[in-house]
Amino acid sequence: MDRRRRIGAYGLCRDGARVLLVRGSPASPFPGYWQLPGGTVAHGEHPTDALLRAFHEETGLTVTPSGLRAAVADVARLAAPAGPVAEHTDRIVYDVTVTGGTLRPEAAGGSDAVAWFAPEDLTGLPLMPFTAELLGRPVRALPEGGPPPVAAAEPPVDRRQRFAAYGLVTDPDDRILLTLIADGYPGAGRWHLPGGGTDHGEQPATALLRELVEETGQLGRVSDLLYVSHRHSRAEYGPEGRPLDWHGVRVIYRVVVESPTEARVTEAAGGSTADAGWFRLSDAAALPRTEVVNAALALARGESPG
Repeated sequence: MDRRRRIGAYGLCRDGARVLLVRGSPASPFPGYWQLPGGTVAHGEHPTDALLRAFHEETGLTVTPSGLRAAVADVARLAAPAGPVAEHTDRIVYDVTVTGGTLRPEAAGGSDAVAWFAPEDLTGLPLMPFTAELLGRPVRALPEGGPPPVAAAEPPVDRRQRFAAYGLVTDPDDRILLTLIADGYPGAGRWHLPGGGTDHGEQPATALLRELVEETGQLGRVSDLLYVSHRHSRAEYGPEGRPLDWHGVRVIYRVVVESPTEARVTEAAGGSTADAGWFRLSDAAALPRTEVVNAALALARGESPG
């Protein structure tokens, strides 16, 4: 089975107890199913930009993000002319508030209706699983869907889009856990947050806890979803030994290690992590570090990551 991945950004918009949903059109993989407005994050696009664009396309409304709600993943089986496809979607969900526009359905595209629903109206409504879960409704398995949308032809450049989960990991002494990027990987020689890319079919928080063990030997507990960042480089060098048009979308969670041990790398030799260690915040600020660590340090100080 062909395994594919995509990243989506969606908005949870409420009017009192009512919630705004859109319905999949006949051109979508799951016609008739309702979900939160939103759509695919294009290559190089920040998830919040994708949210604002797709929300307006599907509803006619302009919105502003008011909070970060969730980061979840699911896998849907789709039928395609070349054979079945298992499509993994990483979904970033924001709370949003309406700032303008006039409610109307999408003229032509992945949805064909938009409506407000009170809680009692959701009973029996066919909901996409991620939407049902976020609204506290029963989650029902999807049938096999139609073919995935046809992607636009890409230029003759090796493009990669990667979804990753990282942790602002602290212990009872308020130390922060960092990892050192190994030679041959983007950012080599700089300190980074524990975490990494999610596997096909893997939830972001689960991937983070797996990476935490592999990279540092620590057992942690995910407590909060803190931040979403992205990085787009059209000439990123990595283990492939050639420049890539690279787009990384990263979610940062707060993770607590209640019983810390000496940090040590347990993943196989040749991986992306050369070392790991616990640091005081003041000491971490003096290290060569990635922009993801900069964002985490700002969050740890109670500041905006920018």
